Amino acid sequence: MTPPHPKYSIVVPIFNEEEIIPEMHRRMSAMLDGLDGPSELILVNDGSRDRSLEIMKELAARDPRLKVISFSRNFGHQMAITAGIDHAAGDAVVVIDADLQDPPEVIPELIKKWKEGYELIYAVRSERKGETFFKKFTASFFYRLIAGLTELKIPADSGDFRLMDRKVVEAMKQVREHHRFMRGLSVWVGFKQIGVTYVRQERFAGVTKYPLKKMVRFATDGITSFSYVPLQLATSFGFVFAGLALVAIPVVAVLRAFGNDFFTGQATTLLSVLLLGGVQLIFLGIIGEYLGRIYDEVKKRPLYIISEKIGFTAESANASRAEKV
Repeated sequence: MTPPHPKYSIVVPIFNEEEIIPEMHRRMSAMLDGLDGPSELILVNDGSRDRSLEIMKELAARDPRLKVISFSRNFGHQMAITAGIDHAAGDAVVVIDADLQDPPEVIPELIKKWKEGYELIYAVRSERKGETFFKKFTASFFYRLIAGLTELKIPADSGDFRLMDRKVVEAMKQVREHHRFMRGLSVWVGFKQIGVTYVRQERFAGVTKYPLKKMVRFATDGITSFSYVPLQLATSFGFVFAGLALVAIPVVAVLRAFGNDFFTGQATTLLSVLLLGGVQLIFLGIIGEYLGRIYDEVKKRPLYIISEKIGFTAESANASRAEKV
């Protein structure tokens, strides 16, 4: 018997979450039972090295709503979200992390806004429990930085937890760039958007999968994906230093003509060379970041490689689409 077409698809990226998966599935199932239509729960195994995949298979054998996508290796959180969206068949698709910091019980509130006619509903954190001051400060700084550097109006204190109408999903599936900033892409495609506030909880178990190094890389991807301002800064600095040089040259010449020895000696020259050399290296690095992203796009490698799928029908149009990209 062919299962009913899902009205709702819930996409959950998974990486080394063996301690969380059973409780996440229990709460997610209770939430899905209360929805007004058939649903599917898509868990994307992003190359987990613990028992996550084994646990997901056990749950899928008992729950017909549960579907599993398993990568051949770790491709990253944003790629896991991409794969889940590629395979989601629902009229409304929700992306949520597995750590239960974003409560599944908030999803019906997102659905309520969807039924009111909104096509992208993002969850906004009114409170972030269990997070350090440094984490909160850097997150706040990042959102305000990207707002200043780009034309995107990414809501402050929002994450990947959001509901997307099928129209938004189809639009996002057309964008196949490798360095992906999914919350930015979902805003970039447009459509009618609104936020829903909620209290972000402490992590249920385990440790964060986004340490400082990954957060910096994630922020870099977000800025370079949607802004040319870092490149434009190189031009601005060039004009500033050229202007200073044009002013300094006649000033130094006049001072030396009158016997002032303030600008003589190697120390002044050395400091000037170090300053200019440092600025040049910084902007060479920025240019290198953009060139590296161009290089990745030119190679046209697939965004991810799937080693196994569980619970999907062989004729799924979404699945065949994902296999090609």
